[in-house]
Amino acid sequence: MFLALLMLPLVGTAQVKSKTPVKPKKTVAKPAAKPAALPHDGYIINGEVTGFADGSYVSLLNAQTGAPENETVIKGNKFTLKGKMDNPDFKILLFNRQRELYTTVFLDNSNVKFVAGKETIATAKITGSPAHTDFETFNKTLEPYQQVFIDGSPYDSAATAQAVKLLGEYVRAHPNSPITPLAVIRYNQVADDGVELGNLYNALSPQVRATPMGQYIGQLVAEGAKNPVGSVLADFSQADTAGNQVALSSLRGRYVLVDFWASWCGPCRQENPNLVAAFEKYKAKNFTVLGVSLDKAKPAWLDAIKMDNLNWTQVSDLQGWANAVAAKFEIYNIPQNFLLDPEGKIVGKNLRGAALERKLARLLK
Repeated sequence: MFLALLMLPLVGTAQVKSKTPVKPKKTVAKPAAKPAALPHDGYIINGEVTGFADGSYVSLLNAQTGAPENETVIKGNKFTLKGKMDNPDFKILLFNRQRELYTTVFLDNSNVKFVAGKETIATAKITGSPAHTDFETFNKTLEPYQQVFIDGSPYDSAATAQAVKLLGEYVRAHPNSPITPLAVIRYNQVADDGVELGNLYNALSPQVRATPMGQYIGQLVAEGAKNPVGSVLADFSQADTAGNQVALSSLRGRYVLVDFWASWCGPCRQENPNLVAAFEKYKAKNFTVLGVSLDKAKPAWLDAIKMDNLNWTQVSDLQGWANAVAAKFEIYNIPQNFLLDPEGKIVGKNLRGAALERKLARLLK
């Protein structure tokens, strides 16, 4: 369950440009994305649960949005939920509409049996779903290395290397499993290897690549091919808050996080506290941040800098999505960032939260 919940924020946590010069391929809505051979026309969840009064609700929630997708009530310690999945996917089973009474299920179109008591909802016995069985197997495989993925955990090179090895092996051994994209996503969290990320994506079956998580990985691979790790990020110059031109090359000799954001971007503002924490922790160790804002209104830009305590250099041409630097590097969603070494080479991309902390801890010991 831990691994599932950690995955949930990965999709849909960026502000996306509404109109881009290059239109992405419209793969999301393809009917062909459905798995080829479903064991049933739909799913049936037959539950046996104790500790709840008759009439207590059982809700099936979308794990990405939290929105209810199906609901029933308990009667005589039993409940039944019926529906149909386009693709196997994470869902949340919520009991009595109480946020602490939930469990995660990787649901497919199967006859699923759920057995638990009110005190054991989080560790319910769930059988009958091949996808959920794969999910439990995957969790057990990574269980000894969970600390690698936990925010704030000290970097452990041996555990990280073993987790990376196991994830790669899992992907190649289970190319047809709907759980395997989660293994690729986990790999991307802890490994700085865009080439191998592409190899793992290509190892997935076409049906798995067509699922929402598979498509998300495809986006990661496509983004990784632009301005790849190991290349030197081209120089640029824009005006800072006082109107003075600042060149990226003027920061050579330091590790620099080039951060694309905007005052109106909710996910950017949510990420800013993580950037502030990283900046304060490592600014004395040859690290700084260069913010590139996709704002249009200068007052809103300046207010956000002050409100979020962004005490590093900020630049912008105040052209919004038409920002010349963003166009140069094909930035079509934010937040995005590049981590550069003292020579200007890209050593990390789109590092957020714990991922940025782990990377800086390795580089700036």
